[in-house]
Amino acid sequence: MKAREAPADEVDDDDWFEPPTTEQDDTIEHSLFGEILDWMLAPLLLLWPMSIAITYLVAKGIANQPFDHALEDSVTVLTQQVKQADGTLLRRVPDKNSSGRDFLRGDDVDTLYYLVVGGRGEYLDGDRDLPPPQEPDKYRSGMVLFRNDTIHGTPVRVAFTYLDMPSGSDDEPRRTLVQVAETLEKRAQLANEIIKGVILPQFIILPVILALVWFALARGLSPLAQLQERIRARPPDDLSPIESGQVPEEITPLVGSLNEMLARLSLSIDMQKRFIADAAHQMKTPLAGMRMQSELALRQTDHDEIHRSLLQLAKSSEAATRLVNQLLALARAENQPQAGTAFEPIELSELARGVVQDWVQASFAQHIDLGFEQPAYSIMISGNAMMLRELLSNLIDNALRYTPAGGSVTVRVRSTLELAILEVEDTGPGIPQAERAHVFERFYRILGSNVDGSGLGLAIVREIAQQHGAEVDIFNNPRAQSPKLPGTLLRLSIALLLPDAPEEDDITYG
Repeated sequence: MKAREAPADEVDDDDWFEPPTTEQDDTIEHSLFGEILDWMLAPLLLLWPMSIAITYLVAKGIANQPFDHALEDSVTVLTQQVKQADGTLLRRVPDKNSSGRDFLRGDDVDTLYYLVVGGRGEYLDGDRDLPPPQEPDKYRSGMVLFRNDTIHGTPVRVAFTYLDMPSGSDDEPRRTLVQVAETLEKRAQLANEIIKGVILPQFIILPVILALVWFALARGLSPLAQLQERIRARPPDDLSPIESGQVPEEITPLVGSLNEMLARLSLSIDMQKRFIADAAHQMKTPLAGMRMQSELALRQTDHDEIHRSLLQLAKSSEAATRLVNQLLALARAENQPQAGTAFEPIELSELARGVVQDWVQASFAQHIDLGFEQPAYSIMISGNAMMLRELLSNLIDNALRYTPAGGSVTVRVRSTLELAILEVEDTGPGIPQAERAHVFERFYRILGSNVDGSGLGLAIVREIAQQHGAEVDIFNNPRAQSPKLPGTLLRLSIALLLPDAPEEDDITYG
């Protein structure tokens, strides 16, 4: 192996391929039935106390109306008696004939109070303890108004009015206050009766509503249970799509996603079956050769023939060993869906140099010039060192197998501002443009290559590259000297971990 310095004008203009990222969502097990039930019952149970409060306020308003009309009538009658007492000079109502107490009769539940006050504030008749209204000037005369007040610490409902009465010595009328008050016991009793008439049926209706909601939810979610039974009744090997015509519209997207997953799973299983079948078929050839050579060696008596058979047996065992190793490498690469979590910083030049050194003896044995080129600066990437060594080993092995004796294989490490570039170029027969889309398939080999191999090397390269979010491209060797041997340039582009390399001029390979 001879080391070569990378030319300063060699750089690629490929865009950076961002490695895919996966996110793990924390899942919380919960019941869809219980969640829907909570969202339906919680507002219902919250609105029920509010409904009781609103019902109480409305009941109080309804209960006040008939009693307010009775108070208004009492004020009207008392006002007429005050007018009849003296048309011009207000004085106390006589107790014998027209006293307010003759018609303001209370009952066993509530107590009635009344008060008549003259224009100068003088007491005329009634209960002196009944408080007058605040700010009397804002009330218009002749209208019966209502307010809430207290007397002797007891809340009362008061109806009052102001009368403009002419005075005997002055043309300016004097405002006389007439008011009647009543305690609130009957009002409270009526309001309570209204509330009982409204609330008590709700205690009967509410459990019925809960039972109906429960039944409706159970009935509405029954298609989910039916779908569950249909899926559970399927045999393990049945990956056919689930019929979406028998499920509700809301579950159709879920069934569609499940069918897509079943299709991907079916494709993956088919690929694994083909892989196993192809692997078994590929293993038959070296194993059959080993058995034939061993049986032939047992029948031979000539030492030269025995030696020749043992040499063939060794080649067959080597081919079988290489095939098994590649199958194991491919299986290991495919079964690392979370490979990114095990990545670590890697100096790409050092890793490539170590892999190239491992293949020096093989290149000497095949009379091939194996070279290595690296820049003077460090190129850091994030990856799995073992998998990347396997990737580069397969690229070098593939290049050495297809390069004739006397040719050359060069491993080159360089970078752009965003990408680390790993290239393996050879002076072999090259890969035709029509074949480049297929050479990464498992067990695919170009017809007429006349080179021993299993067709797994580039499949392993592609799988490891995908694990690292990298791209693998195939070009002709731009340094090839012979038209019959255009050579191959395989390039791996991977994101830089620390893009501190100087920018190079772009060059395009064809």
